[in-house]
Amino acid sequence: MASVTFKGNTLSLLGDEVKAGQAAPDFKIQNSADLSDYSLATSGGKTRVLVAVPSLDTPVCDTETRRFNEEAAKVPGIEIVCVSMDLPFAMKRWCGAAGVDKVVTASDHRDASFAKNYGVLINGGPLDRLTARAVFVVGPDNTVKYAEYVKDIGEQPDYDAVLAAAKG
Repeated sequence: MASVTFKGNTLSLLGDEVKAGQAAPDFKIQNSADLSDYSLATSGGKTRVLVAVPSLDTPVCDTETRRFNEEAAKVPGIEIVCVSMDLPFAMKRWCGAAGVDKVVTASDHRDASFAKNYGVLINGGPLDRLTARAVFVVGPDNTVKYAEYVKDIGEQPDYDAVLAAAKG
């Protein structure tokens, strides 16, 4: 079982770690814009950057989502999807207030299929059932091109490596 840290405390994660080169596990999450289902099957044929964050309403996640929103404008043909356990209504409200409109925000609140299948579901502690910070680049053929599990919840991912993998 993998783990991350939060304020110096170790939090365990449920699910298997996803690695570059493997087939991307499917999932079903809820698009916050229109409450539609989003999955690999419904988004095929393009490169997707799947960004797992604990909650859009935290400073680090806010910064990360805004940064990916800025980057999304620079990478046509690549879809960036930010996933958390936030309710879709709260995500939509946050996006409107933050001016975030170039990334898809989607909720995994229903059955945590994304969090479980990608090994980012926090198990226990103060962040129980939230998603750990991680980024996955999935190619048009649904193969994982890049996987990063951010070891400390308070840290940012390696944006340059993520974007290089997405463009490559």
